[in-house]
Amino acid sequence: MIMSESRTWLVLAFFLLCVWLLYILSPILTPFLISALLAYLGDPLVDRLQRLGLPRTVAVVVVFAGFLVLLAVIIIVLVPVIGKQITALADAMPGYLDWINTTLIPWLERRLDVSISTVDLAALKSTLSENFRAAGSTAANVLGYITQSGMVLVGWALNLLLIPVVVFYLLRDWDRIIGAINALLPRNVEPTVSRLTRESNDMLGAFLRGQLLVMLALGTIYSSGLWLIGLNFALLIGLVAGLVSFVPYLGVIVGFVLAAVAILFQTGDVLQVLWVAVVFSAGQTLEGMVLTPWLVGDRIGIHPVMVIFAVLAGGQLFGFFGVLLALPVASVLAVLARYARERYIESDLYEADDAR
Repeated sequence: MIMSESRTWLVLAFFLLCVWLLYILSPILTPFLISALLAYLGDPLVDRLQRLGLPRTVAVVVVFAGFLVLLAVIIIVLVPVIGKQITALADAMPGYLDWINTTLIPWLERRLDVSISTVDLAALKSTLSENFRAAGSTAANVLGYITQSGMVLVGWALNLLLIPVVVFYLLRDWDRIIGAINALLPRNVEPTVSRLTRESNDMLGAFLRGQLLVMLALGTIYSSGLWLIGLNFALLIGLVAGLVSFVPYLGVIVGFVLAAVAILFQTGDVLQVLWVAVVFSAGQTLEGMVLTPWLVGDRIGIHPVMVIFAVLAGGQLFGFFGVLLALPVASVLAVLARYARERYIESDLYEADDAR
C-alpha cells in the first residue's frame, strides 16, 4: 500500500513538473510545437510512401518538399490577393458608412418606428480606415518592427530556420521516437497506455488532418460561390468562414452575416442576400453530407464548447504556444475522461448503493 502511494505521488510530482516546465519554457517551445504538429500531420504520408517501397529518408524528402511547395503557393498567390482585398475594403469603408447613415438607418427608423442616433461618421471613418489599412499592411509593419531590434530579428530568423530542420528530423525518426517512448513504459501499464494513445491519436488525427481539409474545402466553396454571385470581397470572407468552421455552425453563421452585410453595402439590393444564403446553404449541406463524413468521420467526439474553451484557456495560460497546444491537449483529456468514466462505472463506488 505504501509502495502504491509512493508511486502515485511520484507520478503526480512528475506531471506537475512537466506542467511547470511547459509554462516556464513556453516562450521558446513554440517553434518545436509547430514542428511537432507538422511532423504529426506528415507522418501518415511518409508511412504510406514507405509502404509503396520508398526508403524512409526519401519519403521524408518528398513530403517535406510538398510542405515547402504548399507554403510557397500560399505566400505567392493568396497573401497578395488577401492584402489587396483588405486594402480595397478599407477604401470602401467610408462609402459603406455613408450608406448606413443615409439609407439603412432611415429605413430602420421607418420600419421600426423608432429614432436611432446618427452615426458619428467622421470619427468612425477615421478609426475603421486606419485599422483596416493597418491590417492590410501587417507584413510591412511586422518587418519594420523586427528590424528595429537586432535580437528580435535574430530570434525570428532562428525560429524560421529551426522549424524546417526540426520537422525533417522528427519526420525521419518519428516511428523510432514513438517506439523508444513505448519501451520506457512500465510493462504493467503499457497495454492501457497504448490503448489510450491509439484512441487519442485517432481523435487528434481526425480533428487535425480531417478538419483542416474540411476548413480548406469550405473556404474554397464559400469563396468560389461568393465570387460567382459578384461579391467584391469573396476570397476574404470565404477564407474567414472556412477558418472558423472548426466549430460546427460558427463558420456558416459568421460567413453569412459578413457576406450579407457586404452584399447589401455593395448593391443596396436586399434580394441579393438570398444568393448569399444559397451559397452558405450549399456549403453547409456539402459539409454535413460529404466533407465531414468523408474526411473526418465520427471519431472526433469533442464538443464544440470544449473546443472554444480549450483554445481560449490555452491562449490565456500560455499565449500563442497555448493556442497551438489547446486542441491536442483537449483530445487527450477527452480520451482520459472517457476512460475514467469506464473505470468508474466498473468500480465498487458506482455500485455502492446496490451493495448496501
